[in-house]
Amino acid sequence: MDHSTSKSCTNANHDDKSLLHWTQWQLLDSVLPTGGFAHSYGLESALQSNLIKQPEDLKPFIIQVLDNTGSLFLPFVHTLNKSPDTETWARLDNLLEATLTNEVARKASATQGSALLRIAASVFREITEPKLIRERFIGSGLVFFHHACVFGLLTGLLGFDGRMAQRAYIFMTMRDVLSAATRLNVVGPIAASVLQHEIASEAEEIVEKWRDRDVEDACQTNPLLDTVQGCHAYLFSRLFCS
Repeated sequence: MDHSTSKSCTNANHDDKSLLHWTQWQLLDSVLPTGGFAHSYGLESALQSNLIKQPEDLKPFIIQVLDNTGSLFLPFVHTLNKSPDTETWARLDNLLEATLTNEVARKASATQGSALLRIAASVFREITEPKLIRERFIGSGLVFFHHACVFGLLTGLLGFDGRMAQRAYIFMTMRDVLSAATRLNVVGPIAASVLQHEIASEAEEIVEKWRDRDVEDACQTNPLLDTVQGCHAYLFSRLFCS
């Protein structure tokens, strides 16, 4: 291979990696209308149940939410990132439906996942699977479109490495809970940003703790959070869907 050909291949590889970064940022961008900000991950219910009484209680609550997310959802993200095919996705989507223990969490997961798949079919046109999956399964009752499964599938199809995909899922959870805390006036925007920076090290530890696990290892680490989130539908007044 001559030098010009070698240089051309190097530039092509560099361009591919650069474009992947843009895709990664877009998938994590709050501008992408997937409905994540309609959910508080149980925070609103925790406030009304006095599980959170003051701003200082918010940090441990978020860390517990992230740990629960890591233990329960990262195995699905990991497996589908590694094997992003329709059959595996449908099987694990049904498994996650059976694994989620409260109706609020199930509906929130399915709503966000369905929205993410719809947006992916429109935005990431270089992959055809999102559109084909929607055409095949919408209205069939055979799948539920859970968010972790859709996210894992998309990251695998788009070329994310496994660690990045799992880290991104934890980041999105932290981002959305902090956004909910701001809208519920638990903390202000600047305090939320400070808290996000402070929690980053704990979030990375959670990723390392739970990453690359099989779906058979998926579990709840904090049943109380699951119970509190399940009470969301019974709140007298509420701003969020979950």
